[in-house]
Amino acid sequence: MATRTERRRLVRSGSLSSSESYSGSESENDATRIRSAIVQTSVGRKLDLSPRSDDYRRPSSSPPGRRKRRALSRTPSDHTPPRSPPWHGRRRRRRRSFSRSPPLRARSPSTEEGEVRDATPPPKKKKEELDPILTRTGGAYIPPARLRLMQQSITDKSSVAYQRLSWEALKKSINGLINKVNVANIGNIVQELFQENIVRGRGVLARSLVQAQAASPTFTHVYAALVSIINTKFPQTGELIAKRLLLQFQKGFRRNDKNICMTAVKFLAHLVNQQVLHELVALELLTLLLEEPSDDSVEVSVGFLKESGQKLTEVSPRGVHAVFETLRSILHSGKITPRIQYMIEVLFAIRKDNFKEHPAVVPELDLVQEADQITHLLSLGDEFNSEDILNVFQADPDFAANEEKYKAIKAEILGEESSSGSSEAESGEEEEESEEEDEEQQQLDMMDMTDAKVTTLRRTIYLTIMSSLDYEECAHKMLKSMEEGQEVLCERG
Repeated sequence: MATRTERRRLVRSGSLSSSESYSGSESENDATRIRSAIVQTSVGRKLDLSPRSDDYRRPSSSPPGRRKRRALSRTPSDHTPPRSPPWHGRRRRRRRSFSRSPPLRARSPSTEEGEVRDATPPPKKKKEELDPILTRTGGAYIPPARLRLMQQSITDKSSVAYQRLSWEALKKSINGLINKVNVANIGNIVQELFQENIVRGRGVLARSLVQAQAASPTFTHVYAALVSIINTKFPQTGELIAKRLLLQFQKGFRRNDKNICMTAVKFLAHLVNQQVLHELVALELLTLLLEEPSDDSVEVSVGFLKESGQKLTEVSPRGVHAVFETLRSILHSGKITPRIQYMIEVLFAIRKDNFKEHPAVVPELDLVQEADQITHLLSLGDEFNSEDILNVFQADPDFAANEEKYKAIKAEILGEESSSGSSEAESGEEEEESEEEDEEQQQLDMMDMTDAKVTTLRRTIYLTIMSSLDYEECAHKMLKSMEEGQEVLCERG
């Protein structure tokens, strides 16, 4: 009689049905049939070595170690020859590295519902067209031919766009002329500068001159001669340049920057030589540098005296003598380095030769007569306004009228005459208009009640007396610096 375990095994193998395995009574034939089925099943499992497709689902009677070896063993047909060594000349096959595919994105509710998305890309936004002049702070570079075409395309000559284009053309023209100036062509450059509206562009002109001199100090005497010529016709421009140089020197002096002080002092010295600045400014500057002497301050003062010593010796020998006595005491004190001591000794030797190697004005650059020159009296203690707003563009509501005024000034300076002949009646009308303008100006003259002119005159007289060697030199300087109408101020003082 079969046990319960054998019955279950027969049912799983399919040799015995479930109804037969659980029948209540069994006969001997049934028992014999069950035993034969068990023997056949066990023999078939031992002899059948072919793999089945559903072996992984059925439990195996073999131990796990044997099953593992059977899985790893290969048949003779599956045997592959060993790989040839790498020195046989065959190229090794590179293993392909298959990257894992990225996880699929979760579908949005609209996709799950079956809605079809629009596959067309969104339209690209067109870039806004920018004005080429406004693309960066200084203005983009525009070729001159294109700039002229842009100016010609604008019909309204008083519009802001036309003013901006004319400003860019003016700025480029001034910078180009300043960069080209030298001793040989200074006359031609001056005429071309007067062709431009340097009243409107005086800020650009001053900035360009200061930057050009800082970049090439060897041409300082040329730039100073150019300033002296412009100062005879436009004194405001010369005063603006002098104020900016004094501000630059003050800034470098406060920051202890020797390079800035040297460049500014050299330009100021040549402006003193050209009589654009008064010699009192030079004496104040030397007094400030030598008040608390150091190596840098003494070096700057020595460089200033080399450039302007000859002119200062002519106009103020007493002041120059006091400065050299101060340098002598500094030299004997021994508080400075040997290099600076040697510079002071060289300066005394140059003074002994009367500054022959450092002339005040080169004959080729002595282009302005002494009577036509306008000298500005400034002081280091005054507060200056550099007027940096003049360096940038500003819309002018009276642009056309101002341009016409400058054309008249340009014709007067350059001696240009109008081609159309003027009749006697027109000339008479012009004379009457000029007389009416003179009368209006006389009516508009205001009286200064602050006594600022009197204070300035007193300071000038005092400094002139103190800087003179004797009474004859003092009287000569006084007559030279006295202007018309100042006699009344002297009587009031």
